[in-house]
Amino acid sequence: MKTIRTVLSLLLAACPVITTAAEPKPNIVIIFIDDMGYGDIGPFGATKQKTPNLDRMAKEGMKLTSFYAAPVCSVSRAQLLTGCYGARIDVPGVYSPGSGSGLNPKEYTIAEHLKELGYATMCIGKWHVGDQPEFLPTNQGFDHYFGIPYSNDMQVKSSVSGERVVPLLRDDKVVELLTDGQQSSIVERYTAEAVRFISENKAKPFLLYLPHTAIHTPIFPGEAFRGKSDNGQVGDWIEELDWSTGRVLDTLRELKLDSNTLVIFTSDNGPWLIKGADSGSSGPLRGGKGSTWEGGMREPTIAWWPGKIVGGSSVDAVAGTIDLLPTAVALAGGRVPEQPVIDGRDISPILLGKTTESPREAQYYFFQFKLQAIRQGPWKLALVSQNETMGRPALADASTDNPRLYNLDEEIGEKTNLADKHPEIVSKLTALAEKMEAEIGGSQPAARRPGGKADHPIILYPTEPRRQKGKK
Repeated sequence: MKTIRTVLSLLLAACPVITTAAEPKPNIVIIFIDDMGYGDIGPFGATKQKTPNLDRMAKEGMKLTSFYAAPVCSVSRAQLLTGCYGARIDVPGVYSPGSGSGLNPKEYTIAEHLKELGYATMCIGKWHVGDQPEFLPTNQGFDHYFGIPYSNDMQVKSSVSGERVVPLLRDDKVVELLTDGQQSSIVERYTAEAVRFISENKAKPFLLYLPHTAIHTPIFPGEAFRGKSDNGQVGDWIEELDWSTGRVLDTLRELKLDSNTLVIFTSDNGPWLIKGADSGSSGPLRGGKGSTWEGGMREPTIAWWPGKIVGGSSVDAVAGTIDLLPTAVALAGGRVPEQPVIDGRDISPILLGKTTESPREAQYYFFQFKLQAIRQGPWKLALVSQNETMGRPALADASTDNPRLYNLDEEIGEKTNLADKHPEIVSKLTALAEKMEAEIGGSQPAARRPGGKADHPIILYPTEPRRQKGKK
């Protein structure tokens, strides 16, 4: 599939075409934070940590207040990269180091689409959709990669140093093994790489995918930011991320690329609430990471494109990370083919102020392969019990009387069940949910595509033998 499409794109590029003067293809920058909650930045209500660069970004851009990701790391990243719900592409949850599973290289990523359209592409930061060679960014459409390939708490003991470490990769090679203390420079290093990539590719369109390691625990703010916020070390790390975002935006301004660059700032899932003082905040939303409550999947999101996006605007239309691929391709002048099917839709009309209506029929809240809830307009129907967050079970009001119906416009905190007052809405949303569940949910879906499988998976660096369960 990829080979055929690549050949066709080369043939089309070789054909003489009469064109009128057209705007240059926009650069695309996606800044993807790890475990940041809806209430963690100034534009969405944070006060304990200061985020002046994100405050300015929101004043110059658009807040997307109903923008969704997924409950946990790997599936969230797979959704952004492919425009598909994780259940459709067989990415249900979180991958561990040395796992034999990953994002299937046969899936077509945002990087592959844009690369065909002449873009330079780079991923800097946390990858986490498979650490085997066939799953790494350089085999998924990215020209280059620099980062930790999974979560920063997935340390494995090195057989060389005897220390618990995570690998730092340059393209597909391990270039360093980072101890916990060395992670404190990771935001600074990612930022320097991002600035360099932008500067080196200023003469051509580019895609920069910047999925930060922060603010996933363990928390390691840089030395210049330690103790600076009023919210402990998690607040310090958020302030460092604000600085990093400011450096990216300033670089675009200095190189006069700002008027031709769309920047999206968002997060992969809600805050890991069981981490106490080291967790972020869901703000007014219920739940956190690992849940299908709003706090687990609705993310603080800002879109910035001076001269194109109206500054200080805010839109509550349902959108999400699955929409970034079709949006980027449309803005670049390309077209996403009808097959294989994706779930995302082009939201550029929303970003450019042409509409405030969502192009999607509904938002589906999957936990692994189970469809737990559905939203259409202001109405959210919870179909089954929902855990409060990863590590906390469902409370009493979420364990009985299913399905439950909430009006998110009237009560964003999902407390009052209105199912008995609106049976017609329950019936309508139940029918949509059953259709989607049959298509890609459960154990016998009609249209799930296979995930990626590696034959002989290994950890990327020499490690001490792992103790088998039950052995001492």
